[in-house]
Amino acid sequence: MSVARKTHIVSSSTKSFQDAFEEGLSRASETLRNITGSEILSQKAKVTNGKISEYRVESYVTFILEDER
Repeated sequence: MSVARKTHIVSSSTKSFQDAFEEGLSRASETLRNITGSEILSQKAKVTNGKISEYRVESYVTFILEDER
């Protein structure tokens, strides 16, 4: 039997929503092992002078907990 955990992350990019999502997942994979999935919760944009200056993505990353018994 395995047990999974979800962790909430927020990431950003000046390029695109996809880049923000991929950057967040890449950064999470540096410290979390056994990532099995991700879910985008929301996409938001920071607007400066009428133009998008930053793309922001809120997501969950799901990973399997290691069994240390």
